[in-house]
Amino acid sequence: MAPLLTAWAPGRVNLIGEHTDYSGGLVLPAAIQLGMSVTVDALSDAVALTSTKLGPGEPFAADGSGTPVTGWARYGQAVAAELAGLGRPPLGLTARIDSTVPTGAGLSSSAALEVGIALALCAAADFELEPLQLALACQRAELRAVGVPCGILDQAACVLGRPGTAILLDCATLEYRPVHVPGEAALLVVDSAVERSLESSGYAQRRQELERALRLVGATRSTEVSLPQLQGLDPLSARRLRHVVSENQRVLDFAAAFEARDLAGAGRLLLASHASLRDDYEVSTPELDLLVELASDAGAYGARLLGGGFGGTVIALVDTAQADEISADVTSRYRERTGRDGRSLTAHASAGAAVQR
Repeated sequence: MAPLLTAWAPGRVNLIGEHTDYSGGLVLPAAIQLGMSVTVDALSDAVALTSTKLGPGEPFAADGSGTPVTGWARYGQAVAAELAGLGRPPLGLTARIDSTVPTGAGLSSSAALEVGIALALCAAADFELEPLQLALACQRAELRAVGVPCGILDQAACVLGRPGTAILLDCATLEYRPVHVPGEAALLVVDSAVERSLESSGYAQRRQELERALRLVGATRSTEVSLPQLQGLDPLSARRLRHVVSENQRVLDFAAAFEARDLAGAGRLLLASHASLRDDYEVSTPELDLLVELASDAGAYGARLLGGGFGGTVIALVDTAQADEISADVTSRYRERTGRDGRSLTAHASAGAAVQR
């Protein structure tokens, strides 16, 4: 029997602008070719999801109510609850979830899962939301499901993606504009093979530290702060705030560099971003630092850790013609130095989430 519909939601790479989204800062993500497909086979009273990778999830009520489920299905229950709060009719479904995006690699597998389920639930009930309204519902669902106070970056990138294009997004106003990714630019993602989970990392602590620093300077968002305002702060608050203030400027400079096809300039900004994430925000690891070093030595324009840090991946900006050679060099030398098998892939700026019937 043919499925009723299939929702597709991509993962993302964030070219630059890390740990800035939850302070109302600037980011520059792109949806990628890997993601989640949610295939709806039937409508029902409850929601029953099964994953080809993880197996069946616990079923839950169509409006997300009732005892919280455990395991990966808690993301779906939280999404259903958020959509019910926006007026979605309580119509359940049976669906299969297939994924091509690796988990724990800084490519936003959880956001792709949330958005894919949200699109499927909305389409099945003929309930429409504006893309960013759906993204905000999924952002709230992540906090509801696992307690991670994430910003809007991941979910917005998932719904706003366009082929060959990154999205310059102001996370406070939600204003955005496309930034063309030059054809000669390849986005190489290399996994450190150090697994991380935002639930168990220092992500929430970093957010608390940043929010405290913002209160100390009397600001509600990081784009309201200038570097001279950091004078007189305690050293920890100064470091956390210096990262996001300088990172916001790097996002603007990186977008300008891409628009000028200045890959060398963009690469230098990636290296500066990584140094700031390592020293001021303190979310890097020795393995991520090593991968950035190896990528630079192999001929990348620049590289930095990708995602929340504490493990996961790095993103390197390389020439398209040299992507395979640099990838092989980096992964080989990383294996020699650490004994870890660092997988790599070349990410392509791709289309955002959509429903097919």
